[in-house]
Amino acid sequence: MIGSVNSPLDIGMLKTAVPYIRAYKGKVFVVKLGGEICDNTAALDNIVEQFSLLYQLGIRLVVVHGSGPQASDLAKRLGIDSPKVNGRRITSSDMLEVAKMTFNGTVNTNLVAACRKHHMPAAGLSGVDGNLITAVKRPLTELEDQETGEKKQVDFGFVGDIVNIQTQVLTQLLEGDYVPVVCSLAADRDGQVLNINADTVASALANAITAEKYILLSNVDGVMSDVRNPDSFCSQLSVKEIGQLVRDGAIGGGMLPKLQACIDALEGGVARAHIVNGLTPDSLLKEIFTNEGCGTLLVKDSE
Repeated sequence: MIGSVNSPLDIGMLKTAVPYIRAYKGKVFVVKLGGEICDNTAALDNIVEQFSLLYQLGIRLVVVHGSGPQASDLAKRLGIDSPKVNGRRITSSDMLEVAKMTFNGTVNTNLVAACRKHHMPAAGLSGVDGNLITAVKRPLTELEDQETGEKKQVDFGFVGDIVNIQTQVLTQLLEGDYVPVVCSLAADRDGQVLNINADTVASALANAITAEKYILLSNVDGVMSDVRNPDSFCSQLSVKEIGQLVRDGAIGGGMLPKLQACIDALEGGVARAHIVNGLTPDSLLKEIFTNEGCGTLLVKDSE
């Protein structure tokens, strides 16, 4: 945390933070919380403590959480196959039931309970609630498998693509000083529940409510131009630079959908996107309230 005000160093940190606090008071941040953080008791407690401070400073939060590790673990225990292609999960009918149990059950409830511990009123919901997210079942999709280089038609099963967002339930909760905690399930117009990538949900919500920031908290420090070289960490990237890294083959796997979500947010009008390691103590506060930050800042244009 920012620390005790009895320390001169901490007073200096507070003074540094004041311009940011002034700029962000009353603004909305959409924060996507990776499932690996939700599965780590100590990290989750630290993150929610940071959320609580932001909330007390007048920053309005919408939290979208992943549940991938929890879903994979339950599927394994139940003997259900759960393959992925290019970091995206294929969702069979059995896997959809696992997603319902983990996304809107265990993980969402535990996260809302953690918010309660830190005196932050949260309300758990999915994209199905209040007609928040309407989706359509993804059609057969031709992809180039990054592992094999093979082009193939992929049936993602009960995976959805977002076609509409109605923000009323979010805005009413925010106006009531609640923190919406959203899991990444949605439904089509006939009520069929669909699984949607949590990064995609968070990015779409950030655009729909004109968020000031889209913040992605994961288990990595940010973006590296060479995953084998820790000195290649990128503290700031533009959309154009991200595209070049992808074309160069420097970025792949699970980082691809994360960066695509950031690009979608930026191109949809969100001012800044951030990728931060949520497993590092107080990383969110350092990224928001210090000049140097601690993750990767993503902007639409390098200028």
